[in-house]
Amino acid sequence: MHRRRTHALISALSTITVAALLATGCSAHSPAATGAGAAPKAEASTPGTGEDRLAVVSAPTGDVATPTAVAAANTPDKTRARKSALKVASYDRKSGRAVIAAPPSGSGAAPSPTSTATTASPSDGSGTVPDTGSGSGSGGAKSKAAVAVGDVIASAPAPGAPDGVLAKVTDIVDTSADGSATVQTEPAKLNSVLGQSTADGAVPVDPSTVKVDPLVEGVKISWAKTGDLTFGPEGAKLPLGSLRIDVATAVQSAAGAPASAAASLRGFVQLAPEVAFSYDGSGAAASSSPSGAFLGLTGAWTSQWQLKGRAAGTTNGKPIRIPFAELHADPVIQVGPVPVVVNLDLVCYFRVDADGRVTVDAEQDLKGDFRVGGNFTWAKGWSGVSESHMSGEPLKTTVTAVGDVKAAMGAEATVGLYGTVGVTADLAPYLRAASTATADGSADGTGSAYGSWALYGGVDLTGTLNLQLSIFGTPVFQTRIPLGALHKEWLLTKGEVKT
Repeated sequence: MHRRRTHALISALSTITVAALLATGCSAHSPAATGAGAAPKAEASTPGTGEDRLAVVSAPTGDVATPTAVAAANTPDKTRARKSALKVASYDRKSGRAVIAAPPSGSGAAPSPTSTATTASPSDGSGTVPDTGSGSGSGGAKSKAAVAVGDVIASAPAPGAPDGVLAKVTDIVDTSADGSATVQTEPAKLNSVLGQSTADGAVPVDPSTVKVDPLVEGVKISWAKTGDLTFGPEGAKLPLGSLRIDVATAVQSAAGAPASAAASLRGFVQLAPEVAFSYDGSGAAASSSPSGAFLGLTGAWTSQWQLKGRAAGTTNGKPIRIPFAELHADPVIQVGPVPVVVNLDLVCYFRVDADGRVTVDAEQDLKGDFRVGGNFTWAKGWSGVSESHMSGEPLKTTVTAVGDVKAAMGAEATVGLYGTVGVTADLAPYLRAASTATADGSADGTGSAYGSWALYGGVDLTGTLNLQLSIFGTPVFQTRIPLGALHKEWLLTKGEVKT
């Protein structure tokens, strides 16, 4: 008897030791623990294990569906959300009514955390369980709903929800035999699904998914991504991940300008945008505001454009603004198990501020990068981030007469989450020509005027943070916060002209 007990004890200790070694080995050598050298994957940590650093990557595309994430009510784990086979079949943002579809029976899909935790055995032998939701529904026994009141659902774009869904279930209205449920919801916050995890990364926007609406004639679109190249005008090969917009349009000429001084703008802008996202809930208590957050837009910028002729002056004291293309995309980034839907809008435009006197033929080649967004810390609250590093060189310069003109080829961007606008930014690289004159006279009233001119390149960057950034679960600020104006200018070339 003693020998059998000893043998059983040794066997149990061996089992525990092997399990501990396996757990240690997995955590020490898993991709989540090896940092930058690990292959990217949508979920870098296993919820509830303490490995709460989440990868930020592009969501699955093509035939692979982006998973839904569900944070079950009162889940104590640091990473609250789990991947779920549930889908948002329909959603009405105005009323908050949604239909949550359960996975098909026998599909082999993993059940949702809520359905696993709450499904009970039938008490009456009928094969159904009385609904425990607070909604009235139809009378009699019904199937158990696949979700429960208090669950938070994060979904990629779904029928009726082109901006995705981030909502908390407040009422179970009705259920069907397969567990699908009609529910009432209210908007939720990101901290309710990300909990005490941390995440940080930048995800490129697939240029082939960007919808472009030309606003003037003469706009041409080209883009390039891995495995599917589209070439720019005249065979110009684009860098992978880039979107290029070429445009040529007339500009109103100054009154009295000769036909030879007809004004026009032409050129291209090339963008490789990336969505920057970070979240730090490590220092926050459950369901409280995160310690830090960031949402923004970053990327490479290349443009080459020409201003020619004598442009008209300002209109009502304001520069003439000519939008030439609108761009929209809803990229989905995967933050661990959570699909985060980013809404990106850009308006590309020309802006001309001229006195109507100077005639120019100037062309600039501009390259650089930018980073704009909103950053949150407990110490400072929300603050704007506006950075741009650009340089340019003149390709052609002719300035006649005396006067000033400033022309920009810019992009106004808005970045938000799940249909709410968080950051607006206006990036405006420009050309500025300034021409002055001095008179050289004589006693008999004869003389001449000599002029000098200079051509400058520059960039203006402005914008605001909006109230909707509280979607992170941070304290609400009462007014819009300026990003902070950025202004840089550099001399391209200069010269003298006799008038």
